[in-house]
Amino acid sequence: MAFRQVGLTYPGPPPVEALRPCELAVFGGEFVTVVGPSGSGKSTFLNIVGLLDTPTTGSYLLDGVDTGRLGDGERTALRGRRIGFVFQAFHLMPHRSARENVELALVYGGVPRRERPRRAREALDRVGLGHRTEALPTRMSGGERQRVAVARALVAEPSLLLCDEPTGNLDTGNAEAVLRLLEALNAEGVTVVLVTHDPAVAARGRRTVAVRDGVLSESGRVRAC
Repeated sequence: MAFRQVGLTYPGPPPVEALRPCELAVFGGEFVTVVGPSGSGKSTFLNIVGLLDTPTTGSYLLDGVDTGRLGDGERTALRGRRIGFVFQAFHLMPHRSARENVELALVYGGVPRRERPRRAREALDRVGLGHRTEALPTRMSGGERQRVAVARALVAEPSLLLCDEPTGNLDTGNAEAVLRLLEALNAEGVTVVLVTHDPAVAARGRRTVAVRDGVLSESGRVRAC
């Protein structure tokens, strides 16, 4: 993914410059963490990367595609194929098994019904939950539920795994287990962008980008214009 002078201003009055025009490139196989206090522009950054918001300036390229040139339906399809989301709140259906929760991501991707159970089981096995495929989320620990959410994000084989405070609802032990899982997936070649307010979590990335007052910076160098 690449930002080329990407910025977003919400209309007023008065207009609010939520993210100032900036440059950023995340290459395949990287693990990048994004930090910043509340109100800094992290959510705006996250929404643009996740194709939930459209920048008002610049261009955002995902897998070489200029997303600003796409219609709404094309953006939705690209998001479904190329971006996996992991949220602080697990967003699992409580009365569906782990397998069924993971399969839902394949429904939206148009995968034939007969293929979904196998792919869901493979994704769950990949995150260490091959023995819990039929368990309900209500009978799982927080760490297990987050691993189901990671499996759901991975099952469509996206090019980018976008994590929003994935350890925010977990105790120390489960948080560590999820971070180790993300590190292991990254070692397999999965590109990870993780948004967090926790400096200790941010330090687990190979590279850290900070957002403050709508300005993106890295390694002490301001990257906004």
